[in-house]
Amino acid sequence: MPVIESTYKPPFWARKSFVSTVFSGLARKVKGVEQTRERIILEDTDFLDLDWSYAKQKSNKVIILLHGLEGRAQRPYITGAAKLFNENNIDACAVNFRSCSGEPNLLFRSYHSGATEDLDAVVQHVLSKGQYDEIYIKGISLGANMVLKYVGEGRALPTELKSVIAVSSPCDLKGSCGELLSLKNKHYAIRFLGHLKDKLKPKLEQFPNDISMADFNAIKTLKDFDDIYTSKAHGFKDALDYYEKSSCSQFLPNIKIPALIINALNDSFLSSGCYPVKEAKENPNVYLEMPKYGGHVGFIQKGKVYYNEQRALEFVNKC
Repeated sequence: MPVIESTYKPPFWARKSFVSTVFSGLARKVKGVEQTRERIILEDTDFLDLDWSYAKQKSNKVIILLHGLEGRAQRPYITGAAKLFNENNIDACAVNFRSCSGEPNLLFRSYHSGATEDLDAVVQHVLSKGQYDEIYIKGISLGANMVLKYVGEGRALPTELKSVIAVSSPCDLKGSCGELLSLKNKHYAIRFLGHLKDKLKPKLEQFPNDISMADFNAIKTLKDFDDIYTSKAHGFKDALDYYEKSSCSQFLPNIKIPALIINALNDSFLSSGCYPVKEAKENPNVYLEMPKYGGHVGFIQKGKVYYNEQRALEFVNKC
Protein backbone atom coordinates (compact mmCIF):
# COMPACT_ATOMS: atom_id res chain seq x y z
CA MET A 1 0.00 0.00 0.00
CA PRO A 2 1.68 3.28 -1.06
CA VAL A 3 0.56 5.28 1.98
CA ILE A 4 3.96 6.12 3.42
CA GLU A 5 4.75 6.47 7.09
CA SER A 6 6.61 9.76 7.28
CA THR A 7 9.93 10.14 9.08
CA TYR A 8 9.73 13.94 9.17
CA LYS A 9 10.59 15.43 12.55
CA PRO A 10 10.87 19.23 12.59
CA PRO A 11 12.72 21.29 15.16
CA PHE A 12 10.51 21.92 18.19
CA TRP A 13 10.03 25.58 17.28
CA ALA A 14 8.78 24.69 13.79
CA ARG A 15 5.96 22.36 14.82
CA LYS A 16 3.24 24.98 14.67
CA SER A 17 1.72 25.31 11.20
CA PHE A 18 1.77 29.12 11.19
CA VAL A 19 5.42 29.31 12.23
CA SER A 20 6.69 26.79 9.67
CA THR A 21 4.58 28.26 6.86
CA VAL A 22 5.51 31.90 7.46
CA PHE A 23 9.19 31.26 8.23
CA SER A 24 9.63 29.19 5.09
CA GLY A 25 7.86 31.74 2.92
CA LEU A 26 9.33 34.95 4.29
CA ALA A 27 12.54 34.24 6.22
CA ARG A 28 14.25 31.40 4.37
CA LYS A 29 17.21 32.37 2.19
CA VAL A 30 18.79 30.21 -0.50
CA LYS A 31 22.13 31.31 -1.93
CA GLY A 32 24.28 30.04 -4.75
CA VAL A 33 21.67 29.38 -7.44
CA GLU A 34 22.49 31.00 -10.78
CA GLN A 35 19.46 31.15 -13.06
CA THR A 36 19.40 31.83 -16.79
CA ARG A 37 16.09 33.00 -18.27
CA GLU A 38 14.58 31.60 -21.43
CA ARG A 39 11.30 32.81 -22.92
CA ILE A 40 9.05 30.46 -24.85
CA ILE A 41 6.11 31.55 -26.98
CA LEU A 42 2.89 29.60 -26.54
CA GLU A 43 0.42 28.59 -29.23
CA ASP A 44 -1.97 31.41 -28.24
CA THR A 45 0.89 33.99 -28.71
CA ASP A 46 1.39 34.52 -24.97
CA PHE A 47 4.71 33.66 -23.29
CA LEU A 48 6.24 31.79 -20.38
CA ASP A 49 9.58 32.62 -18.79
CA LEU A 50 11.69 29.66 -17.70
CA ASP A 51 14.57 30.12 -15.26
CA TRP A 52 17.21 27.43 -15.74
CA SER A 53 19.99 26.38 -13.39
CA TYR A 54 22.46 23.68 -14.21
CA ALA A 55 24.53 20.88 -12.73
CA LYS A 56 28.28 21.43 -12.79
CA GLN A 57 28.68 18.73 -15.44
CA LYS A 58 26.49 18.23 -18.47
CA SER A 59 23.44 16.22 -17.45
CA ASN A 60 20.84 14.14 -19.27
CA LYS A 61 18.40 14.64 -16.37
CA VAL A 62 16.19 17.63 -15.59
CA ILE A 63 13.54 18.52 -13.04
CA ILE A 64 10.78 20.97 -13.94
CA LEU A 65 9.74 23.07 -10.93
CA LEU A 66 6.27 24.63 -10.57
CA HIS A 67 5.51 27.35 -8.03
CA GLY A 68 2.33 28.06 -6.08
CA LEU A 69 -0.30 30.79 -6.10
CA GLU A 70 1.35 34.15 -6.77
CA GLY A 71 4.79 32.58 -6.57
CA ARG A 72 7.69 32.76 -9.01
CA ALA A 73 10.89 30.92 -9.86
CA GLN A 74 12.89 32.87 -7.26
CA ARG A 75 10.89 31.73 -4.25
CA PRO A 76 13.08 29.77 -1.81
CA TYR A 77 10.94 26.64 -2.12
CA ILE A 78 11.89 26.66 -5.82
CA THR A 79 15.54 27.71 -5.57
CA GLY A 80 16.11 25.35 -2.64
CA ALA A 81 14.99 22.41 -4.77
CA ALA A 82 16.92 23.67 -7.79
CA LYS A 83 20.12 23.94 -5.76
CA LEU A 84 19.79 20.43 -4.30
CA PHE A 85 19.09 18.83 -7.66
CA ASN A 86 21.88 20.77 -9.38
CA GLU A 87 24.29 19.55 -6.70
CA ASN A 88 23.17 16.02 -7.56
CA ASN A 89 23.86 16.38 -11.28
CA ILE A 90 20.30 17.20 -12.35
CA ASP A 91 19.45 20.40 -14.24
CA ALA A 92 16.46 22.46 -13.08
CA CYS A 93 13.90 24.33 -15.18
CA ALA A 94 11.90 26.64 -12.90
CA VAL A 95 8.69 27.75 -14.58
CA ASN A 96 7.16 31.19 -14.05
CA PHE A 97 3.45 30.91 -14.78
CA ARG A 98 1.85 33.59 -16.95
CA SER A 99 2.18 37.04 -15.29
CA CYS A 100 4.52 35.70 -12.58
CA SER A 101 7.96 36.48 -14.03
CA GLY A 102 7.87 40.21 -13.28
CA GLU A 103 6.26 41.14 -16.60
CA PRO A 104 2.50 41.11 -17.30
CA ASN A 105 1.34 38.46 -19.71
CA LEU A 106 -0.20 39.56 -23.00
CA LEU A 107 -3.67 38.05 -22.92
CA PHE A 108 -6.75 38.46 -20.73
CA ARG A 109 -6.26 34.96 -19.41
CA SER A 110 -3.49 34.18 -16.95
CA TYR A 111 -2.69 31.01 -14.98
CA HIS A 112 -4.73 28.70 -12.77
CA SER A 113 -4.55 25.40 -10.91
CA GLY A 114 -5.65 23.29 -13.84
CA ALA A 115 -3.79 24.96 -16.73
CA THR A 116 -2.02 21.79 -17.79
CA GLU A 117 -1.78 22.98 -21.39
CA ASP A 118 0.96 25.36 -20.27
CA LEU A 119 2.79 22.62 -18.41
CA ASP A 120 2.60 20.40 -21.48
CA ALA A 121 4.10 23.22 -23.56
CA VAL A 122 7.04 23.35 -21.14
CA VAL A 123 7.53 19.58 -21.24
CA GLN A 124 7.49 19.57 -25.04
CA HIS A 125 9.96 22.47 -25.13
CA VAL A 126 12.34 20.67 -22.77
CA LEU A 127 12.09 17.55 -24.93
CA SER A 128 12.81 19.57 -28.07
CA LYS A 129 16.28 20.36 -26.75
CA GLY A 130 17.23 16.73 -27.36
CA GLN A 131 19.42 16.68 -24.25
CA TYR A 132 17.32 14.99 -21.59
CA ASP A 133 16.62 11.26 -21.29
CA GLU A 134 15.00 11.65 -17.88
CA ILE A 135 12.48 14.34 -16.90
CA TYR A 136 10.93 14.83 -13.47
CA ILE A 137 8.38 17.40 -12.32
CA LYS A 138 7.93 18.83 -8.83
CA GLY A 139 4.98 21.08 -8.09
CA ILE A 140 4.30 23.16 -5.01
CA SER A 141 0.74 23.97 -3.84
CA LEU A 142 -1.11 25.23 -6.96
CA GLY A 143 1.71 23.73 -9.03
CA ALA A 144 1.28 20.44 -7.16
CA ASN A 145 -2.39 20.21 -8.14
CA MET A 146 -1.41 21.05 -11.71
CA VAL A 147 1.21 18.33 -12.08
CA LEU A 148 -1.03 15.62 -10.61
CA LYS A 149 -3.82 16.64 -12.96
CA TYR A 150 -1.35 16.67 -15.85
CA VAL A 151 -0.19 13.09 -15.37
CA GLY A 152 -3.70 11.79 -14.65
CA GLU A 153 -5.67 13.34 -17.50
CA GLY A 154 -5.04 10.48 -19.89
CA ARG A 155 -2.70 12.22 -22.32
CA ALA A 156 0.14 10.23 -23.86
CA LEU A 157 3.03 11.09 -21.57
CA PRO A 158 6.56 11.07 -22.99
CA THR A 159 8.63 8.07 -21.98
CA GLU A 160 11.27 10.48 -20.69
CA LEU A 161 8.91 11.62 -17.90
CA LYS A 162 9.84 9.24 -15.10
CA SER A 163 8.09 10.52 -11.95
CA VAL A 164 6.47 13.55 -10.31
CA ILE A 165 6.37 15.04 -6.82
CA ALA A 166 3.53 17.16 -5.41
CA VAL A 167 4.02 19.12 -2.19
CA SER A 168 1.18 20.71 -0.18
CA SER A 169 -1.29 19.86 -2.92
CA PRO A 170 -4.85 21.25 -2.70
CA CYS A 171 -6.28 18.11 -4.29
CA ASP A 172 -9.83 19.36 -3.59
CA LEU A 173 -9.85 22.98 -4.72
CA LYS A 174 -13.31 23.76 -3.36
CA GLY A 175 -12.37 22.41 0.05
CA SER A 176 -9.05 24.23 0.03
CA CYS A 177 -10.76 27.50 -0.92
CA GLY A 178 -13.13 26.99 2.01
CA GLU A 179 -10.17 26.62 4.35
CA LEU A 180 -8.50 29.75 2.98
CA LEU A 181 -11.71 31.70 3.55
CA SER A 182 -11.90 30.61 7.19
CA LEU A 183 -10.94 32.96 10.01
CA LYS A 184 -7.74 31.04 10.85
CA ASN A 185 -6.34 31.81 7.38
CA LYS A 186 -7.63 35.38 7.03
CA HIS A 187 -4.13 36.91 6.95
CA TYR A 188 -3.02 34.56 4.15
CA ALA A 189 -6.19 35.14 2.12
CA ILE A 190 -5.85 38.92 2.33
CA ARG A 191 -2.24 38.72 1.15
CA PHE A 192 -3.05 36.43 -1.80
CA LEU A 193 -6.04 38.51 -2.85
CA GLY A 194 -4.05 41.73 -2.75
CA HIS A 195 -1.41 40.33 -5.10
CA LEU A 196 -4.03 38.89 -7.46
CA LYS A 197 -5.98 42.15 -7.68
CA ASP A 198 -2.79 44.15 -8.27
CA LYS A 199 -2.12 42.01 -11.35
CA LEU A 200 -5.71 42.16 -12.52
CA LYS A 201 -6.01 45.95 -12.33
CA PRO A 202 -4.02 46.71 -15.53
CA LYS A 203 -6.30 44.36 -17.46
CA LEU A 204 -9.19 46.75 -16.82
CA GLU A 205 -7.67 49.15 -19.36
CA GLN A 206 -6.30 46.47 -21.66
CA PHE A 207 -9.53 44.46 -21.88
CA PRO A 208 -12.48 46.77 -21.06
CA ASN A 209 -14.91 44.48 -22.88
CA ASP A 210 -13.96 41.55 -20.64
CA ILE A 211 -13.95 43.10 -17.17
CA SER A 212 -15.28 46.35 -15.73
CA MET A 213 -14.40 48.46 -12.72
CA ALA A 214 -17.68 47.34 -11.16
CA ASP A 215 -16.57 43.73 -11.55
CA PHE A 216 -13.19 44.55 -10.05
CA ASN A 217 -14.74 46.35 -7.06
CA ALA A 218 -17.03 43.39 -6.43
CA ILE A 219 -14.04 41.14 -5.69
CA LYS A 220 -13.89 40.90 -1.90
CA THR A 221 -12.68 37.31 -1.40
CA LEU A 222 -10.60 34.70 -3.21
CA LYS A 223 -13.79 32.95 -4.29
CA ASP A 224 -15.06 36.25 -5.72
CA PHE A 225 -11.84 36.50 -7.70
CA ASP A 226 -12.40 33.03 -9.13
CA ASP A 227 -16.07 33.77 -9.84
CA ILE A 228 -15.44 37.10 -11.56
CA TYR A 229 -12.05 36.59 -13.20
CA THR A 230 -10.45 33.12 -13.08
CA SER A 231 -13.52 31.22 -14.27
CA LYS A 232 -14.56 33.68 -16.96
CA ALA A 233 -11.03 34.17 -18.33
CA HIS A 234 -10.39 30.45 -18.63
CA GLY A 235 -13.63 29.01 -19.94
CA PHE A 236 -15.43 27.92 -16.77
CA LYS A 237 -18.99 28.81 -15.76
CA ASP A 238 -18.08 30.03 -12.29
CA ALA A 239 -15.71 29.36 -9.42
CA LEU A 240 -17.37 26.08 -8.44
CA ASP A 241 -17.16 24.81 -12.01
CA TYR A 242 -13.48 25.76 -12.07
CA TYR A 243 -12.82 23.98 -8.77
CA GLU A 244 -14.72 20.87 -9.85
CA LYS A 245 -13.01 20.50 -13.22
CA SER A 246 -9.51 21.46 -12.10
CA SER A 247 -9.16 19.52 -8.82
CA CYS A 248 -6.58 16.79 -9.27
CA SER A 249 -8.26 14.28 -6.92
CA GLN A 250 -10.48 12.93 -9.72
CA PHE A 251 -7.43 12.25 -11.90
CA LEU A 252 -5.36 10.32 -9.35
CA PRO A 253 -6.80 6.87 -10.23
CA ASN A 254 -5.48 7.31 -13.80
CA ILE A 255 -1.85 8.09 -12.91
CA LYS A 256 0.46 5.55 -14.52
CA ILE A 257 3.90 6.81 -13.44
CA PRO A 258 5.25 7.13 -9.89
CA ALA A 259 3.77 10.17 -8.13
CA LEU A 260 4.68 11.24 -4.59
CA ILE A 261 2.29 13.50 -2.66
CA ILE A 262 3.54 15.12 0.57
CA ASN A 263 0.71 16.85 2.46
CA ALA A 264 1.22 17.79 6.10
CA LEU A 265 -1.65 16.95 8.43
CA ASN A 266 -1.36 20.39 10.06
CA ASP A 267 -1.52 22.30 6.75
CA SER A 268 -4.18 24.92 7.43
CA PHE A 269 -4.79 25.42 3.68
CA LEU A 270 -5.94 21.83 3.10
CA SER A 271 -9.37 20.33 3.71
CA SER A 272 -10.04 16.65 4.44
CA GLY A 273 -10.56 16.06 0.70
CA CYS A 274 -6.93 17.02 0.08
CA TYR A 275 -5.64 13.79 1.65
CA PRO A 276 -6.35 11.12 -0.99
CA VAL A 277 -5.85 7.99 1.14
CA LYS A 278 -8.32 5.87 -0.82
CA GLU A 279 -6.74 6.81 -4.16
CA ALA A 280 -3.25 6.01 -2.88
CA LYS A 281 -4.35 2.63 -1.55
CA GLU A 282 -6.00 1.73 -4.85
CA ASN A 283 -3.34 3.04 -7.27
CA PRO A 284 0.15 1.55 -6.81
CA ASN A 285 1.65 4.55 -8.62
CA VAL A 286 0.36 7.12 -6.11
CA TYR A 287 2.51 7.44 -2.97
CA LEU A 288 0.92 9.53 -0.22
CA GLU A 289 3.00 10.81 2.69
CA MET A 290 1.20 12.73 5.44
CA PRO A 291 3.67 14.11 8.00
CA LYS A 292 2.15 15.26 11.27
CA TYR A 293 3.93 18.61 10.89
CA GLY A 294 5.06 20.82 8.03
CA GLY A 295 2.34 23.43 7.59
CA HIS A 296 1.97 24.68 4.04
CA VAL A 297 5.29 24.19 2.21
CA GLY A 298 7.11 24.54 5.51
CA PHE A 299 9.03 21.30 5.96
CA ILE A 300 11.90 22.75 7.98
CA GLN A 301 14.59 20.43 9.25
CA LYS A 302 18.13 20.74 10.57
CA GLY A 303 20.48 22.06 7.89
CA LYS A 304 19.72 24.05 4.77
CA VAL A 305 17.84 21.38 2.82
CA TYR A 306 14.12 21.10 3.55
CA TYR A 307 12.53 17.71 4.13
CA ASN A 308 10.30 17.84 1.04
CA GLU A 309 13.36 18.60 -1.11
CA GLN A 310 15.29 15.69 0.39
CA ARG A 311 12.30 13.37 -0.16
CA ALA A 312 11.88 14.56 -3.75
CA LEU A 313 15.50 13.69 -4.53
CA GLU A 314 15.17 10.31 -2.84
CA PHE A 315 12.00 9.58 -4.82
CA VAL A 316 13.59 10.56 -8.12
CA ASN A 317 16.62 8.38 -7.43
CA LYS A 318 14.44 5.41 -6.54
CA CYS A 319 12.11 5.57 -9.56
